[in-house]
Amino acid sequence: MIILNKIISFYYREYKLNLSGFQDILTNIIFFFVSIFIFIFSIGPDKETISSIGIGIVWTLLLLSSTLSLRKFYQDDFENGNLLIMHLNGFSFGFIAILKTFSHFIFVQIPFLLSIPIACILLNIANDKLIYLFSSFIIGSFILSCLGSISSSMNLMNQRNFLIGSVIVMIFSVPIIIFSVGIANLEENFNSLISVLFGILLIVFAINPWASGLCLKLSLENN
Repeated sequence: MIILNKIISFYYREYKLNLSGFQDILTNIIFFFVSIFIFIFSIGPDKETISSIGIGIVWTLLLLSSTLSLRKFYQDDFENGNLLIMHLNGFSFGFIAILKTFSHFIFVQIPFLLSIPIACILLNIANDKLIYLFSSFIIGSFILSCLGSISSSMNLMNQRNFLIGSVIVMIFSVPIIIFSVGIANLEENFNSLISVLFGILLIVFAINPWASGLCLKLSLENN
């Protein structure tokens, strides 16, 4: 019961922090939609062309928008000492990584989920593909949050170059984009592709607390 109260307190604190920093989330969403308009203007008025590559555009921009939030994944808590306080409060470093990953998914990725229907209208994506896009996004975005946790924790040990974390996320996100776009464009292979994507999620989710927790521990010890 005590640990449950601590978890509730953690997410209540995350909620207040993200509410006070709502301008960061809004900036990510604005970047997402501005980038969509840039793609539309660069491709031209051909609706068939836009529709055929619309899913790929959405996923590419979701990936780029997601990387904008990586720097603050652990950085603020590391600098103000909250990571150490959470650890001294009974949370292992691996468990902190899991909690922060879910927090990133809820407060950063979910707002993009609400933006997808508008993006589909702008990119002339058929309504029947919306359910496939939602399905791939829920799984794929959580994978991105796990990868973001790993890369952001690694960034704590390399304060001089925060681009390394973003590069890591982009490299390992290539299979996610391939299968996520395939899910929406190849409906007949939905079950097999969604199973592969879910398998990737299980692997990354298992690695995340171990890798992120180790980086958090080493960062605090070397601080």
